[in-house]
Parts: sequence; structure tokens; C-alpha cells
Amino acid sequence: MNDNCPSSMIEMFLANARDEPDRVVLNFKLGDEWQDLGWGVIACHASRYAAVLRDKGVQAGDRVILVSENRYEWILVDLAIQLLGAIHVPVHAPLTGYQIAYQVNDSEAVLAIVSGQDQACKLDGVELTDGLVLMSFDTVSTDRRYEDLPAAAAEVPDEMVEAIMQQRRENPLETTSVATILYTSGTTGEPKGVMLSHYNLVCNTLSSMKNFDASGDDIHLNFLPLSHIFARTCDYYAWIATSNRLVLAQSRDTIIEDCHAIKPTQMNGVPYFFDKLHRVLKEQGLEDQPGSLRNLLGGNMVRCNSGGAALAEHVYDFFTGQGVHLLQGYGLTETSPVISMSNEQNSRRGASGRPLHDVEVAITDEGEIITRGPHVMLGYYKNEQATAEAIRDGWFYTGDLGHLDEDNFVFITGRKKELIVTAGGKNIAPVLLESLMTEDLLIEQAVVIGSERKYLTALVVVAREPLEKCLQEQQMELTWPGLLKDERVEQLFRERIDRQLQNLSPYEQVGKFVLLPEPFSLEREEMTAKLSLRRDVIMKNQAAAIEAMYQDNS
Repeated sequence: MNDNCPSSMIEMFLANARDEPDRVVLNFKLGDEWQDLGWGVIACHASRYAAVLRDKGVQAGDRVILVSENRYEWILVDLAIQLLGAIHVPVHAPLTGYQIAYQVNDSEAVLAIVSGQDQACKLDGVELTDGLVLMSFDTVSTDRRYEDLPAAAAEVPDEMVEAIMQQRRENPLETTSVATILYTSGTTGEPKGVMLSHYNLVCNTLSSMKNFDASGDDIHLNFLPLSHIFARTCDYYAWIATSNRLVLAQSRDTIIEDCHAIKPTQMNGVPYFFDKLHRVLKEQGLEDQPGSLRNLLGGNMVRCNSGGAALAEHVYDFFTGQGVHLLQGYGLTETSPVISMSNEQNSRRGASGRPLHDVEVAITDEGEIITRGPHVMLGYYKNEQATAEAIRDGWFYTGDLGHLDEDNFVFITGRKKELIVTAGGKNIAPVLLESLMTEDLLIEQAVVIGSERKYLTALVVVAREPLEKCLQEQQMELTWPGLLKDERVEQLFRERIDRQLQNLSPYEQVGKFVLLPEPFSLEREEMTAKLSLRRDVIMKNQAAAIEAMYQDNS
């Protein structure tokens, strides 16, 4: 890091507050009204939060847990923790009480903050560290006592606010110190605490922003969970680095409504969301109507960035045809997260862009992607063995399979642990098959199974409305969900799946499948916070259905 580079994100934030205190840079909805906030006001609010946390005993290096949905207070807590030099441990809001308690206790947190009643109730009956201070954003009533953080912050004297900011300006944070610990929910295995330094976060944020012609005129809609590093770096910290306008969506269910109210120019999302947009317009018969996608997203959308999972090529083609850039990137929690990104000038169908300018990428003889640079984590918290397995000779082993083309574009073919090896010894990447299957309008989600089996099977989540419309057109009077057992419906899906996989080899064909009426969900822990499928959980939940597909091996 050169001498002119900020030591931390809080240093960049405080510079914004000093140089442009009145610039309106943040919107969020409170009641029926959208709020307009400038850097100066946000800095004062964050300093008041920091004063409260300090009064509760939080010191430099202490771990502070935050369990909350996206909201303005989430940002204030993160800034407050940085003002004190403490370590932020954000927890994904959908997790259970047991999962939250694991992170509280494993991180040895001194203070835990929850958003409100729902999150507080999860912690009733679970064992927490002795002496743990509990606070909340909203008033809660549970077996445990929670102090009201916003109310306490409102009582902080004005003179203390400036003193806290000045203290941090005069004493920059150590770039190599731990800024955050993020527990990977992962698609398999026990959670591990990823330690990222201030250096990791600053370098990755600035390198990512160099990839775009970002400016303060952009209006960036955030709806991905800030507890996940994708949104934290590429939505929230990118906002600080570019001084553009950040808009917090009200919820996952109001994204389109918020787009029409705010008219954003860019947003980040996961492939599942972008596929949903495609399906909505396809079902309405607007897929080929020029401008329909941009109109759906408020009228001013220029660029969408996709990450967290593989982007289906047909979705990329749809966005491109509609004149809205859909730019795929690649990264992991352990890499802060961005390894490679596309931009308007350098985008290739099926690729996850090129490595950032300070990032090295190589491919092992086994086809695994490895990387090194300032983006690679410090290690796993209290887990030296896992750290040594993941980082070897300075290279981080991603666990992803892929290749680099002649122009240095990164292509991901699947997860090493998810690779299916059939009983016949054939290696199959399930992501490709699933992507092709969900290209069909009637298939919302799919999971392909087949490790150590003689043939492949699939769990197929049915898109209810398109299926019912299709059956009506064929004059089939069937009722939901019993229709999924009807031989004619099964034959319809048989034909559709075969058509989608017709260009693949014989051993990549799905022999049997089962139709499911309900999508895989966060609530059943079948998906991660970034909406990637958790195959181990899905296969456990659907064990009986899977085994039934292998009863007759003929």
C-alpha cells in the first residue's frame, strides 16, 4: 500500500465527512418518507453510537456481534466499531438462535446487538458468554435484558461527538489489524471465522472501483445483505470510496417498488435474482420488447453486477439484448471478496471477468483456481490447521474449478467439493446441468445428484404460475399440488429436461427426477445468505425422495 492510500475505510469516511458534510449521499425509507442524509449527519450519528459502545466497555480489538437486517443503523454500528478500533462480527439475519450463539461464543464477543424482537427471541434459551452486554435497535421484551442503543446514542453530549472523530483522525488504524470476522455459512461444513484486515478491505474496494468509471452521480440500490462481504465491499464500502448515492431497499420484496421510487443507475445482485427478473418479463410476454427491463428497474438502470454463484448464459444474453450491462464477477469471503470482475469494456459471455490489477490468479494441475495478493484473508479465527490448508506458499486455494482463456478471462466450471463422480468414474459439474435446466420457464430451481451412482437424478422445483398457464392452454383441468403426480405433467417435464440437455453427453443426462412444489429456502437453511444452494442440507431434507429415484436401477 502506498503512502497516499488510506489505512482504513473509516479514514476514507471521515475525509468525506470533513470535505463534503452536506452532500446528500444516503437514502432509506422511514415510515412513509424517504430520508436524505449527508456525510456530516451520518458521521455525527456514528460517533454517538461509538460513544455508547465505548461506555459499555468496548475497546480496540474487542469483538462486537451485530444481528440485523439491512437498515441505516447497521451502517452506523459498523462505522462506530471502526471508530473504536474494535472488530465487527456481522451475523446473517436468517440464522437460528443456535447458529447465532455459536458465532457469539466462538468469537468471544463482549457485546451483541440485535435489530429487534424477532432476533432477540431467537437467543432466548441458548447459552451465551457470561458478561455479554446485549443491546438492540428497537424496543424488545424477552427473558434477557436489552439496552436501547439509539436511545442511548441520543443522550451523548455534542462535544463528545467531535472528540471521537478527531481521535480517530489523529490516530489512524493499523492497516494489518483485523477489521472484521465473517463466519462462512458455506455450502458444506462447519462455519469458519474469516479474518479480514483493514488492508484487505481498502485494497479490494479501491481495486474494484478502478474497474469501473464510477462517479458520485451514480445512484446505487442495495438489497443484498450487508452481513455478506459481497454487499459490504461492493455496495457499502464502494459508496464510501466513490461518494455516490447509496439507497437501502426496504426489503427483498420491495426491490421493484424501490427502483421506481428512486430510479437507480446500478445495483449488485445474485444470479437467482436476475433470473427472476427475466422470468417475470417472459411470463408477461415482454421478453423481446425493447426497454422492458430498464422500465421494470425504474427507467435509469445502466449496470448490474452479478456475483455469489454462476450466472446462466441465457440470463446474460437477455440483459445484453435489453441494453442493460449484466457484469459477472468472482470472489469468496476469504478474498475480501473480489478476485475478478467484468466491466462495460471487458465482458465475455460465460466469463467472470479478468483478475483485478493487484490480484494474481493461477490454475493448478487439478484445475483448481488459486490466487494471491492483498485481497487474501489473514486466516481463519482460532483455526491454524484450516488456515494452513487454505493458504499455501502465499496462494489461497479457492476450492473452485475453472480456467483462464488466452485473454486472461476467468471461467468457473464448478466447486471442487460439488463435483459429481459417478459410479462409472465420470466427472460431472452439476452447475452446468442445473443452469441449462432452469433456462426452461417451468423449472425454477434444480439440484442434480449422482455421486457414486450409476445415473444422474434431479430435484426439480416447479415454477407454479407458468406451469398452470401451460396446462390451461393444453386444456388440462388439474389442481395444485396434486398435478405434480400426474403422468402427463411428469411426461411434460421429461420432454423439457431432455430438450435442455440434448447437447450434452449420454452420461450427463438426468435419468430420473422428482418434482417439488416449494422452492429451496433460507428459512430451511437450504440456501446461503447470498442465495447459493446448500446441497448437503437439500439432500438431507430430500433424502427419501432421492433414494426412491435409485430403488430401480434398471
